[in-house]
Amino acid sequence: MKVVVIGAAGTVGKAVVEQLGQRHEIVTVGASSGQYQADIADIAQVRAVFAQIGRVDAVVVAAGSLHFAPLDGFTPEQFYVGLNSKLMGQVNVALVAREYLNDGGSITLTSGIVADEPIRNGVSATMVNAAVEGFVRAAAIELPRGLRINAVSPTVLEESMGSYGPFFIGFEPVPAHRAALAYARSVDGAQTGQVYRAWGASA
Repeated sequence: MKVVVIGAAGTVGKAVVEQLGQRHEIVTVGASSGQYQADIADIAQVRAVFAQIGRVDAVVVAAGSLHFAPLDGFTPEQFYVGLNSKLMGQVNVALVAREYLNDGGSITLTSGIVADEPIRNGVSATMVNAAVEGFVRAAAIELPRGLRINAVSPTVLEESMGSYGPFFIGFEPVPAHRAALAYARSVDGAQTGQVYRAWGASA
């Protein structure tokens, strides 16, 4: 299959490329790296990239920014970081990908464990990740031509503990290669409307 991986240079994205690349042709997209570049928050850029890539069999999004800060003092502008990037950015990709996916193709988006397990300073992340999962469940019943859509909800990654560890005290991190298996289940499997949880045993 021909699989587009958006956010391919990130920690999760690299692991997904390695995992899926064992079986599929991978096309990499990033904000400033990869074979193609696009800011997914701008649907015009997403359309331009897919027009260049052409028909594909699967699309994976492992991209999107969030702002972490205490709710006390959190501003609308800070909320819009996650709403515009991780939420609407992924929705933009899903909307455009419908036109370029072959029959039976799949879309895989990324949420995160805080959709279910809120943390301090993570109100925006919980809101956005829960919204991504809601979009996936609802879109799954309307997609045409046998198209599928799922989400992967990773916990904090071992490779990211240096940056995010203080936010996730008590959570068991998982290595990126383990999280990548959940993306493989989505791409190579048959289910739709699912949230695949790549969590540690203690989550």
